[in-house]
Amino acid sequence: MVTKLLHLLVELLIILVLIHTIGSWFPQIRESRVYYFVDRIVDPLLEPIRRVVPAVGGVDISPLILILLLLLIERLLR
Repeated sequence: MVTKLLHLLVELLIILVLIHTIGSWFPQIRESRVYYFVDRIVDPLLEPIRRVVPAVGGVDISPLILILLLLLIERLLR
């Protein structure tokens, strides 16, 4: 039961990271309430990664690293 809940949480976080990343490309979306809500959840998870891993060629790869870490966590839960 707890494992299923953790899997669901990890999957939800991955979806939120994807929404956050795609939404960051569009100024109209960044101004929406939904994006603000997603940003408040995802940004605290991305900040520690951004402090350690600099942008590559001006591209922030922290969402990719976070998704990979979440997938690793999900794999370890199996």
